[in-house]
Order: sequence, then structure tokens, then C-alpha cells
Amino acid sequence: MKTLGMIGGLGPESTLDYYSKIIDRYRKLKGDGSYPEFLINSVNLDTVRSLITANKLPEVAAYLSDGIGKLSRAGADFGLIAANTAHLVFDQVQSQSPIPLISIVEVTAEAAKRMNLKRVGLLATTFTIEARFYPKTFSKYEIEVVHPEPKDQEFVHDRYMNELVNGIFRDESRNGLLAIVDKMVRTQSIEAIVLGGTELPLILRDDSHNGIPFLNTTKIHVEAAVARMLS
Repeated sequence: MKTLGMIGGLGPESTLDYYSKIIDRYRKLKGDGSYPEFLINSVNLDTVRSLITANKLPEVAAYLSDGIGKLSRAGADFGLIAANTAHLVFDQVQSQSPIPLISIVEVTAEAAKRMNLKRVGLLATTFTIEARFYPKTFSKYEIEVVHPEPKDQEFVHDRYMNELVNGIFRDESRNGLLAIVDKMVRTQSIEAIVLGGTELPLILRDDSHNGIPFLNTTKIHVEAAVARMLS
């Protein structure tokens, strides 16, 4: 079995979700009662958040690359970054990585393609929206990605950065996010919503809303990782 190395802590709440989902997925596929062995390097969320806010992306890449290096030296055969926003620098980190990395964006695009989607909405931090790595990757699969209008995007970013990454999940925020989904369906004709932040599935726990499926990027990423572990 291949050993997974995971950069976690971005943030801690979603890392716990990854940990649980990896174990559950592995045990479901193996069916022999065993548990997976894998590595987690939990990095400092505040360090990464401060560097991204200051637009110091080379420093972000260097910091995450150092974390991947530690996982490689500890015995990881492949790795992943358990976050979406950090994929701002995924290409740079991958180019320096001593082990192959699984992109959360790429595997989500592949999942959307399997669903025959053509137009999806993206809920994510403003960092992720403005970086446009989701539209760039999805366009390879002929899928259009749209995002909320500016006022709604401010709401998503504020609740994400000030509540969700700190483990705060309020009904008011959940209802606000779902109202944005409904609005995007009405005004932008989306077929699905990409939960483009790994804390979003912790507050939007259903698989869909009013018939609009959610692409849970954590779940998709985990399934790809466990498949690689067992390959």
C-alpha cells in the first residue's frame, strides 16, 4: 500500500474531516476491518493566511513545499494539501515536490465531468475566486465556472474567514449561504455548486439543496487519495 502524506491545518476543523473520511473510505473499500496508515503535517493556518493576505505567494509556496518535504522524508509516497485556497500556489509546490501531489481542483473537475455538468457555481474564499484556478482547470473539461455577485461574495468570504475556519457554524450563516445558492440558480442558471473550501461541507452537510447537487471537494479529494493508497 502507498503511504499518503497530507498537509493539514488549513484549517484544523477540515483536517479532522479529512482524517475521518480517509479512515471511513479506506475501511469501506478494504472490508477487512483494517485501518489505514498515513501521515499528517499540520501547518500553521495563521502563517499561511497572513502570507496570502499580504500577497506573498512565493513565501506561501516555500512554506508548503517545506511541509511536503517533511512528509516525503517521513516516508510518504504521494501527498495532498487539505485545502482549496492553498492551491493558489499548487503548481509551484508540485514543481518542487519530491513526491507526486493530488490536486483538489483537478479531481473535482474530473468528478464534474463524470456528472456531465456544463455550468457550475463556485462558493469559495475571495482569494480562490480571484485566482481563477477553478475556471482554468474546469475549462479543460468544457465546464464553465461562475461565482456569486460581489455583495454575496463578500458574505461568503467574511463567514468563511471569520467563522468557519475557527470552527464556528451558525444557522444564520448556513441560511445565508443557501440563499446565495438559490440566487445563483435563478440568475446564473447553474447546474451544481462546487464547495470550493474544505470548511464549507462542515456547514453545508447535505449532498444537495433544492435539487442542486453539491460537489464536496473534501469528499472527492479523499476518494482520490484512498484510491491512490490502495493502487
